[in-house]
Amino acid sequence: MPRIGLIHTGLRADEKLLIKALKKRQVDYELIDIRQTPLNPDDLTFWEKFDVILERCISTARGNAAIEFLSNTGRQIVNNKDIVAICNDKFQTASVLSANKVPVIRSILVSDESQASKAIESLGGYPVVMKSREGSWGRLMGKINDEDALEAAIAHRRHLSPRHNVFILQEYIDKKENRDIRAFVINGECICAIYRTSSHWITNTAKGGEVSNCPVTDELLEICENSSNAIGGGILAIDLIETTEGLVVNEVNHTMEFKNSEEPTGVSISGAITDYLLTQTK
Repeated sequence: MPRIGLIHTGLRADEKLLIKALKKRQVDYELIDIRQTPLNPDDLTFWEKFDVILERCISTARGNAAIEFLSNTGRQIVNNKDIVAICNDKFQTASVLSANKVPVIRSILVSDESQASKAIESLGGYPVVMKSREGSWGRLMGKINDEDALEAAIAHRRHLSPRHNVFILQEYIDKKENRDIRAFVINGECICAIYRTSSHWITNTAKGGEVSNCPVTDELLEICENSSNAIGGGILAIDLIETTEGLVVNEVNHTMEFKNSEEPTGVSISGAITDYLLTQTK
């Protein structure tokens, strides 16, 4: 029986669902709190007992460190460092998808007000969305409606860490029925999807968006498969927006949250993740 390691920095409802799925399949597993587990390249004994390792850290910094370390030492980790590197950088994600002919929201990377003004003109004018290259849960995002808002937002960013001085400007799309789509994709296959609906322009569930089942159409299957292939496969949550010309990808997440999505979709996402891990064991 293969042995699976589950790296975490605290057990949320998502991880508890995964544990339940592992037990249901009688999989040999071990919980690894990375806060209490040093990463020592001179002693890999602890890690050698695992056939595959799943990273589920709340802390992005700790999760990334574990992924890079274990990938460099040749351990089988999901997702691998190449996938994570693309997903961690929203602009790189957009660039990779665009290069692979996947419909994606137009995004331009800028670093000052002059560049920003030119980018906004290129995007068709105000409003636009300003976001950092990193981030989750709808944080560090803003809707920029005019030049005064742009000036204020850039001035604010100058007082943050230097990495926030380079940021993304993205075309603003009025969402159909105040909703977007989150698709759960494993190794290129969209296993289910949800609508996230909110009266606010940010529909993330972390911001209060309401969840309901989204039918998996042929269009959704195709765009998810193409996005997954471009990024490198693995376990992904792909966020999409409906437009008059079809679906476009907004972002791709490499450590999906799914606790509120199994019930409305009727799909055991935790079970599908576990089954995928078993196919990845050496």
